[in-house]
Amino acid sequence: MSKSLIIYFSRADENYAVGYIDKGNTEIVAEFVQELTGADMFKVEPLVPYAKDYNTCIREAKKRIGNAPIKEKLSDISAYDTVFVMSPIYWGTYSPEVETALSGLDFTGKTVRVISTHEGSGLASMVSDVKRMCPGANVLKNGLAIKGSQAKNSKAKVAEWL
Repeated sequence: MSKSLIIYFSRADENYAVGYIDKGNTEIVAEFVQELTGADMFKVEPLVPYAKDYNTCIREAKKRIGNAPIKEKLSDISAYDTVFVMSPIYWGTYSPEVETALSGLDFTGKTVRVISTHEGSGLASMVSDVKRMCPGANVLKNGLAIKGSQAKNSKAKVAEWL
């Protein structure tokens, strides 16, 4: 039986074009993926939380590129056949913390599927960056991009993509 894992980063508070939210848009979409697939979930959390306001958050994210410590790191994903990598788009790709989470994991023989939340960037370079971070994986080219402002109503779109 195929087993799946969702590795995702999501941020609540002020989001672009959405305003202040209690649950991040990517987390909402990740929960739809979990509901539809039965996948396990791993939430990537920054060691130092981002600021609540959007503009400060994106400045902080730019400074964290290449050095974004996280609270907890996965060490073994051998039990999984499929891994969903999910993030909002920050500076043209996934959040810096996602790179930290993916670093050092053995993706050999895994199928990796990419989902972004955004407000106009689509997938940006997330698929190619995930491919770079997941050597040995079959990273599917047809990722899914969900506008953050539509996350709450995206379950049917997610189901169709799956």
